[in-house]
Amino acid sequence: MSNKVYITNQQNTVKVPSGLRILIRRSCNAVLEHEKFGRPAEISVTFVDNAKIAELNNQYRAKPMPTDVLSFPLGENGRYDVNQDTGAVMLGDIVISMEKAMEQAELYGHPLQREVAFLTVHSMLHLLGYDHEAGGLAAVKMREREEAVLVQLGLPRTVSYTAELV
Repeated sequence: MSNKVYITNQQNTVKVPSGLRILIRRSCNAVLEHEKFGRPAEISVTFVDNAKIAELNNQYRAKPMPTDVLSFPLGENGRYDVNQDTGAVMLGDIVISMEKAMEQAELYGHPLQREVAFLTVHSMLHLLGYDHEAGGLAAVKMREREEAVLVQLGLPRTVSYTAELV
């Protein structure tokens, strides 16, 4: 069973490090494995700059500011469209601001790769229906899943990162 992760770079503000695409694919696959998804899936990941993500954030969330990542799930309540050509479940789109990812990586003192892997894992959980917006137990469960997947990828969260999310 193979998952398809389509990665597009629509920005030229931040150089995309070599190996980043492989890490994103590994991150997507690790989440699907951890969540025992059990079906081939398709995910689209797009790199943008702060201006583009601010535009999308305003358009879809009425927040006219840049954010690090946006998730556009295609499924609802565990039901997804299936690509008729491949039989794969279409999970949705992940949009990452490489500019914001770079800023946050510098802020937390870890590599850009680590930041992008975290944003990918976080967003993948959104595509699978997890939500942290209301806080409480749902946010804690999502954070525990993120941590488990990042440890599996050999990228455990740093102390400074945990403090920021509380």
